[in-house]
Amino acid sequence: MPPVWPKSTSKQGGHSVAVHGVSMNKLVVCLAALLAGAATIGPVMGQDVAGLAAGPVIIAPAQTPLAQAIKSGLAAAYSSARKDTPVYSEAQKLYFFYGARHFEPIWLDEADSGAVTFSAPAQKIMKLFEAAASEGLRPADYLTADLDVTAVKNDPAKMAALETAFSRATMRYATHIYTGRVPPQSVSEWFDIQPKKLDEAALLVQLASSDDPVPVLQALEPTHPEFLALKAALASFDENQADAPLRIASGPTLKPGMSDARVPALRTRFELPPSDGLVYDDTLVEAMKSFQQSLNLDVDGVMGPATLTAINGGAPITRADIIANMELWRWMPRELGAFHVFVNIPEYRLAIKRDGQEQFTTRVVVGTVKNQTPIFSDSIRHIVVNPYWNVPSSIVKGEIAPAVLRNPGYIDSHNYDLLYEGNAVSPWQVNWSMVSPSYFPFKIRQRPGPGNALGQIKFLFPNKHDVYLHDTPSKAFFSRDARALSHGCVRVQDPMAFADALMANEPNISRETLEAMFGPSERWVNPEQQIPVHLAYFTIRPQADGTLRSFDDVYGHNAKLIAALGLGPAPVEPQIVAEVADPSVAP
Repeated sequence: MPPVWPKSTSKQGGHSVAVHGVSMNKLVVCLAALLAGAATIGPVMGQDVAGLAAGPVIIAPAQTPLAQAIKSGLAAAYSSARKDTPVYSEAQKLYFFYGARHFEPIWLDEADSGAVTFSAPAQKIMKLFEAAASEGLRPADYLTADLDVTAVKNDPAKMAALETAFSRATMRYATHIYTGRVPPQSVSEWFDIQPKKLDEAALLVQLASSDDPVPVLQALEPTHPEFLALKAALASFDENQADAPLRIASGPTLKPGMSDARVPALRTRFELPPSDGLVYDDTLVEAMKSFQQSLNLDVDGVMGPATLTAINGGAPITRADIIANMELWRWMPRELGAFHVFVNIPEYRLAIKRDGQEQFTTRVVVGTVKNQTPIFSDSIRHIVVNPYWNVPSSIVKGEIAPAVLRNPGYIDSHNYDLLYEGNAVSPWQVNWSMVSPSYFPFKIRQRPGPGNALGQIKFLFPNKHDVYLHDTPSKAFFSRDARALSHGCVRVQDPMAFADALMANEPNISRETLEAMFGPSERWVNPEQQIPVHLAYFTIRPQADGTLRSFDDVYGHNAKLIAALGLGPAPVEPQIVAEVADPSVAP
C-alpha cells in the first residue's frame, strides 16, 4: 500500500596470420609501406592499437639463425599468454612487428671484432634511460639486467632475448613518459581519468625507421608549460634549496601598526630598506597588500595564517612532491583547449585561460574529504538560470528524511517539492507512519529562489558524478582559507562575472542576457561552443617569477601518489573532521 493518501477529488586473437616464404617482393613492399607510413605517423598517440592488426597480418619468414631465435621466443610468449591481458597484447604487438621485418633485430649490431653491440639508435635510447631521473622517472625501470649486451656472446637465443627485452624497455619508457607510471584509479577512485593510449606498434615502426629515435620519444612528454616548469625545477632542485626565500616564523596575526620581531625579516623578504624599529608600518603594509593581490588572497594588509603560508611558499616542497605533480600532468589531456576552465582543488581556485593566458579567476568551494570533488575533464554544455536543485539521494537519506520525519513542515519551509512517482505531493498528504529514513520513497527538489542551494545559476558538464559549477547563497564560506566544504560540487564565488568571462566567445550570451532571465522559472541556455573544463588536483603550481607555490594535500592524493611511485611510505588517511551538513548549502 503506498504511503501517500489519494486526493479526495482525484588464438591469435581472431587475426588471420599469413606466412609467406616465396613472394619476397610482396614482403618488401609491405615492409616498405609500413616504414613509409611511419613518416606520417607523428607522435603515435591516441591511435587504436588494435587497428594495426585488425585484418590479415603478413608474417615474413625468418632467414637467419638470430631471426629464427627471435621468432621462436616471441611465438612462445604470444602463445603462452592469456588472451585479453596486457602480457598477451604486448606479445602480440611485438610478434606482428618483428614478423613484418623477417624477425630481424633493430637494436643489435655487429662490431668490427665480431662481438654483438647495441646499434647506434639503441645507444641513443640507452642515454635516455640513463637520464630518466631528469624526467621524474626511475632509470632502473629500463636499465634492467636483461639489457646486458656483454652476456650474449653471439648466442642466438640470448641475442633474441636481448633484442626483445630492449623493445619492451623502450615501450615501457615511452608509456611512462607519455601517460605516467601509475594508473590514476590505483591512487584513488576519485581520479576519473582514463590513461591516454599509446600506439606501441606504430611507435616501434617509427623508431625502427628513424636514424635518431631521441626526438621521437621526447615528443611523447607533456608540453604543458607547468609540466616543463616542474621539470626545470626538478633539474635544479638541490640548488634551489640553497637559494630558497627567507622563511618567516609563525606567530600571532600581524596587523598594521603592531610591533613584531618578524618585521625585519618581512622587510628583507619584500626587499624593503631596513628600519630602526619593529613597527609594521605603512610601507610594509602596502608591500603586503601587493603580495596578497598577486596571489588572489584577501587584500587587507593583515598577515594571518593564509598570508604567512603563502609568503613561505606553502609547506616545504620535496623532490617527491615535484615528481608526483609531474606524474599528474602526464595524466592530463594532451590539449587542455585554447579556451578552457581550470579548477585546481587544493588551491580552491578557478581560472579561465585563453592561449595559456589567464583571463579570469575566482575563489571556489570544493567537496569535503568525505564527499570529494572528483578529478576529471569534460566540456561545459549548458547554463541553467534559476535552477531547480534535485537533491542527491545520499543527502535525502542522511539529512532531509530525518528532518521531514520530525517535522513535515520542513519541506515547505525550505522551498522543497516532495515528489512521489514523479508527481509533487503535499507533505501533509503523506502517511508518515509508513515512512522511515531507510524507506523514504520520495525524491526531493528545491524550487528556484533566493535560498536555493545552487543560487541563481549553474554550469553543466553532464557526467556520472553529477557534479557541476554553481552559485551559492552561502557567500561567507569564500572568506575561509580552507574551503573543502561542499558535498562534491564546485561553488563559484563570483558566478555572474564567471559567466560573462565564460561566454566571451558567444555573441548572443552575456552577463546581461543571463541576468535578464532571473525570476521564478528555470531557464536553460545552450552555448554554441562547448568549453573544456578540467577539475584538477595539483599541490604545486609554478609561479610567474619561477618559484613554486605549494598547497595543502586536502584529500591526501599527493601522499598516496608519492607512495605509489615508490618515493615515500604509505600515507595515513586524512582525518574527516567537521562536515557541512546543512542541506541548504549541500551541493
